[in-house]
Amino acid sequence: MTLFETLKERCRPEWEAYTRHEFVEELGQGTLPLPVFRDYLIQDFHFLLQFARANALAAFKSRTLADITAAHEATGAILAETRLHLRLTERWGIPRAELDTAAEKQATVAYTRYVLDCGMVGDLLDLHVALAPCTIGYAEIGSRLQPRIGEYGGAGEGGAGEGGAGEHPYGEWIAEYSGEEFTAASRAAIAQLDELAADGLTERRLAELTEVFRTATRLEADFWQQALDSAESR
Repeated sequence: MTLFETLKERCRPEWEAYTRHEFVEELGQGTLPLPVFRDYLIQDFHFLLQFARANALAAFKSRTLADITAAHEATGAILAETRLHLRLTERWGIPRAELDTAAEKQATVAYTRYVLDCGMVGDLLDLHVALAPCTIGYAEIGSRLQPRIGEYGGAGEGGAGEGGAGEHPYGEWIAEYSGEEFTAASRAAIAQLDELAADGLTERRLAELTEVFRTATRLEADFWQQALDSAESR
C-alpha cells in the first residue's frame, strides 16, 4: 500500500467521520442550508490562506529542486482554489470586504495552526502528512459526490434553493473537487508522501505520522462541524 493508504487504514474511523460528515452528506444531497455553506466559504477562504503559507513553508523545508517545485505547484493550486471561493462568495452575496475582515473561528485556527506547527517542528514529511487529509480528502469527497450532480432533482426542504430547476445548488463546488486538476494534485500528493518515505520508516516513526494524520483528520471534521454549528447559533 501507499503511505497514504496505510495512514488512512490506521485512522479509518476518523477518516469516515471526516469524509462522510453530516456537512458533506447534506452538501451532496443539495439540502445543506445556505447560511451554513456561506459560513463555511468564509472560513475556508481563511483556511486556504493559511494553507498557502504551509506550502510556502514546505518550499523552505525542501532540500531538492523536485520538492521545491512541488511546493510551488501546490501553492499555485491553492491560489487557484481561492478563485473558486471568490466566485462562489460573490454569487452568494458575500462581499470581498466581508471575507477579508471576518474573524477566523476556533476550528479554523486549530486546524491551520496545527498544520503549520507540524511543519515548523517536524520535517517535510510531517508537514505533508498533516496536509494530506485536506489535499487528498477533498478529492475523494468530490469524486464520491460527483454523481449527485446528475441525480439532483431540486433542493429539498432546508436546502439552498438556488439555481434553475434540477440544478444542483452546490454543483460547482463538487465539480471543482472532482475535476481532473484537483484529482491530479491529489495523486501527486500521494506520490510525494511515498517519495519522502522512500528510505523506509521504523514502526516508531510510522506511529508518529499516524498520530499526525489522525489529528489533522479530526480537525477537518471539526471544521465541517463548525459550519453546521453556525446555523444553531443564529
